[in-house]
Amino acid sequence: MKTLIAPLVALSLMASEVDAEETKQIRITPSGTQASLKGPAENFTGNVQVDGLFKGSAPARVGGGTVTFEPGARTAWHTHPLGQTLIVTAGVGYVQQEGGPRQEIRPGDIVWIPPNVRHWHGATARTGMIHIAIAEAENGTAVAWAEKVTDIAYGVAAQDTLVSPATKNSLPSSETLSTKQRAVPLIAAAMAVSDMSALSSALNLGLDAGLTVSEVKEVLVQLYAYTGFPRSLNALSELMKVLEARQQRGIQDAPGREPSHPAPTGQNLIAAGKANQTQISGGPVRGPVFDFAPVINQYLQAHLFGDIFERDNLDWQSRELATVGALAATPGADLQLRSHMLASMRVGLSEAQLREVTKLLSSLDDPTVGERASAALNQALTLQGG
Repeated sequence: MKTLIAPLVALSLMASEVDAEETKQIRITPSGTQASLKGPAENFTGNVQVDGLFKGSAPARVGGGTVTFEPGARTAWHTHPLGQTLIVTAGVGYVQQEGGPRQEIRPGDIVWIPPNVRHWHGATARTGMIHIAIAEAENGTAVAWAEKVTDIAYGVAAQDTLVSPATKNSLPSSETLSTKQRAVPLIAAAMAVSDMSALSSALNLGLDAGLTVSEVKEVLVQLYAYTGFPRSLNALSELMKVLEARQQRGIQDAPGREPSHPAPTGQNLIAAGKANQTQISGGPVRGPVFDFAPVINQYLQAHLFGDIFERDNLDWQSRELATVGALAATPGADLQLRSHMLASMRVGLSEAQLREVTKLLSSLDDPTVGERASAALNQALTLQGG
């Protein structure tokens, strides 16, 4: 009898080929007789090991193996033509269907993934996971791979590695972002690049952390001024889908409150907007661009700093965190990003908290997002010190 050959397994694993003779005898592959395989980088994020690959002889179509994920490791998005079963044997992990919530899985859990459903699975950020994966092949194919899962889509796992419990507990509360605050830049960054899958995960993360529906809506509305109306409208539609899905799962998110007072109108609106702009900017806003097109500053004062910033159902720190996240994800907005790093400090965010934001953004798949944020913060600190 010929031995099993192990290319790639059937799940989030790979696709295995067996060169075995037709036989009616029981076949035993002793433990340890097969070499372990490393999950290929194009299909996995992090360190993944595959052991015990198997595939039945024709006419059987079933195959599978045991997959070990180190903390933070996960599959790319993928589907199985005939579905897949996962049996968790150790650790703690996640599984997520596209458009649905990320769900935790533990030893003894059995997961059924229907045919052709886009999904991913892997370990949590702090704990590895081992599962057995079983799937059938159709026309010789057991898995169809797609793009990798971004760190935003992966969700809180990406954040959990940024500040260890020991480090976090050693800092004064004012020197660390709250769980709610840490979700805001993730929401903004996903919205800015129109990554709906990542936005869905970030919205679920924020709501799970305690952001109210009103606060989340306010973030998405405000960001139209930085990312454009189409992205804002699309993000609000995604929020509606997320809230409906959560309601169907029995989750009742806190609605939050509306602004405590209506925005002023007329000259009072201009005066309020100018005062808000001056406070956030550190002084009256002037410059060649505003001299060239004075109307743009009128719009900023009347609408952004007037109509929007007068709405007190979202605090200014959260507004600046949202703006920083969106601008960091937007190439070519370096000067504005630096200005909003300075504005963030003026509204009470500390250097340590903003460093935490840059680390959070640095964990995303696009390294330039974190690089832009870090460079802007360093420049802002230099200007502040000067």
